[in-house]
Amino acid sequence: MLSYRIFFIFFLLLATQVSFAESKFYKLGAGDKININVYGEDDLSLSDTAIGDEGTIVFPFMGEIKISGLTTAQLEKKITRFLKGDYLINPNVHVFIKEYRPFYIRGQVNSPGGYPYQPGLTIGRAISLGGGFTERAAKNNIFISHPDAPEDRERVKQHDKIKPGDVITVEESFF
Repeated sequence: MLSYRIFFIFFLLLATQVSFAESKFYKLGAGDKININVYGEDDLSLSDTAIGDEGTIVFPFMGEIKISGLTTAQLEKKITRFLKGDYLINPNVHVFIKEYRPFYIRGQVNSPGGYPYQPGLTIGRAISLGGGFTERAAKNNIFISHPDAPEDRERVKQHDKIKPGDVITVEESFF
């Protein structure tokens, strides 16, 4: 019984590390929700801030700023540089992703549409979220396109991982 508990704790720690590693290099984009904490400055902290279609947010004193394509670390540095000096002596800024933008699945699945992204999500799990394959689905003809290159499609397998904003297409079988 103890070995199961140790395995479970190890699995949780590993999942947290994977999630953290993904978010460390993840580039923010429209549809993501973030929290920005400026410690000791509640008026400068933002909660549940959605990144707009133009890839921008409104931040106190800075106004509208473009953050699409930045990592959380890059955004922290950008805000820190702005606040340092004129507003605060030594600002301590922390940005974290509250909710990733959804991914989309279309084609031969029972419930096509947009679904919330979860770190570590695979094509197979995404298809399950979409209600599974229809009877006409070509289970080996699955394609993905990424938001940074929507015109480029690549063939994927069910164990491949997806990213927020990806569009998965399950083609129709001819037989």
